[in-house]
Amino acid sequence: MHALIDCYAYTVMSEKGKSAGQPMRLDPTAKSQTPGLPAFLSKPPGAPVYHGFPVLDDVEVDGFRLGMITDWEATETDVGDSFVVAPDGSRAGLVWEFADHFYVTECLAATADRWGVWNVGFTRRMRSREAARANLADLLAVLAPVWQQWKAAPKPGIDS
Repeated sequence: MHALIDCYAYTVMSEKGKSAGQPMRLDPTAKSQTPGLPAFLSKPPGAPVYHGFPVLDDVEVDGFRLGMITDWEATETDVGDSFVVAPDGSRAGLVWEFADHFYVTECLAATADRWGVWNVGFTRRMRSREAARANLADLLAVLAPVWQQWKAAPKPGIDS
């Protein structure tokens, strides 16, 4: 099973062929640069990527935490968007799905402010914080070394 997922957004097709969006979880404490706009649409200068979405402090493995974009607690879903926050605060994006086998492939290359966006197939459905933590542990076997390499590499515009 592989959902129809692209790197930038995902759409779940209903039986009638119409797309059904997924609910997002917003961080109510995140500051917006523009009053009236959600923080993820108007992030303040210096805010990290995925600002405006919550980091799940109780979904932590070895100092890495999971951030939630698709609210898989509000509505059961087998596809979604998330992000990982490394111990140094840097972030990587995830486009995930429930799959028959675990996989991780690059979706977007790393940039100065993000250590990539990754397509991920999880073998556990995102139905609880415990499942999310186990999925994060599986993911870190692949992505923790990627983060280490990104962290050690010079960043254009930052380290020059």
